[in-house]
Amino acid sequence: MKFDTRAIHGRQPPDPLTGAVNVPVYLSTTFAQESPGRSKGYVYGRTGNPTRASLEGALAELEGGATGLAFSSGLGALVTLLEKFGSGSRILAIDDVYGGTWRLLDHHRRRFGLRVEFLDMTRREPLERALEGGSADLVYLESPTNPLLKIADIRTLSRIAHRAGALVAVDNTFATPALQRPIELGADIVLHSTTKYLGGHSDVLGGALILRNEALGREVAWLQNSVGAVPSPFDCFLILRGIHSLGARMRAHEASARAVAEVLARARKVRRVFYPGLASHPQHRLARRQMDGFGGMVSFELAGAGAAGRFARALRIFTLAESLGGVESLADHPASMTHASVPRALRRAGGVSDGLVRLSCGIEDPADLADDVRRALARV
Repeated sequence: MKFDTRAIHGRQPPDPLTGAVNVPVYLSTTFAQESPGRSKGYVYGRTGNPTRASLEGALAELEGGATGLAFSSGLGALVTLLEKFGSGSRILAIDDVYGGTWRLLDHHRRRFGLRVEFLDMTRREPLERALEGGSADLVYLESPTNPLLKIADIRTLSRIAHRAGALVAVDNTFATPALQRPIELGADIVLHSTTKYLGGHSDVLGGALILRNEALGREVAWLQNSVGAVPSPFDCFLILRGIHSLGARMRAHEASARAVAEVLARARKVRRVFYPGLASHPQHRLARRQMDGFGGMVSFELAGAGAAGRFARALRIFTLAESLGGVESLADHPASMTHASVPRALRRAGGVSDGLVRLSCGIEDPADLADDVRRALARV
């Protein structure tokens, strides 16, 4: 089946008890047992729930994994994954990550003894050199990255990491399985903030881990139950609803982003545009080879924080707000919003300047969004 069909039907049969086409919201926190230790598959809501099971099956289906696990947020998924790695474990992470991810990795480095190193993984050589200096337990990627939209060669980096005995995890939030499936490219673990494109309507928080094989899935499922950062059944229902339209929405998001990126690329007040769909993007060819589309996120750089502020205040359709991936268009100033937890010196060294603006292009008419950006640039 093609992606759009699997998004609606993959591992989502009608409810076996009632025939309901959409899985019901099972709100029970506990389940009757036939005899002590003998259940019908569900015991307690933290451990498992039929609505959550439907979502987890759909996630595994779309990402091509053996096991899908749902969480209460993307960071809830990440902190559960980090429970797998004890003091002294070495994590090599791409150098441009979401600010909350950086904050959590830095916290675990300082408090729990994880060895965390950030590398430029748009090329293979930094990872190869890092692994020559010692083994690693996890290679952690975002691709495209947040907020600079760097593209990592997942297939090549996975081969290098696996030769050194490391697992590979990829945050696939920006691309979604509609445009990129890291497990097919060699990754072991896929992470999502399902709050974003998978939910798609800015009305539910969630996260997910999808595991390549069943053994790894069982190990992380034990951590999911033990840590307990699980979503409510209603949250799972909302994310499933969003997944059904994911393919169609991602095509609309991309049409919007392309129109906006082209306006920005021609604007004299814009210093740089970051969008993998532009031929000027340094990893454009890799993105064409690795992805089925370029997504709905665009970042660009203005002269400084003052210019970025004037641009944001002049927008009429884009809303200045954190988050991304909803049907409505949002504008973000990473230095003061999503990446404010990263020390300024580190932000600037990594390319996140005070003039950087990140746009989540929604599914409004692309011409209206392009006009909104033109008007706002005129006020800079």
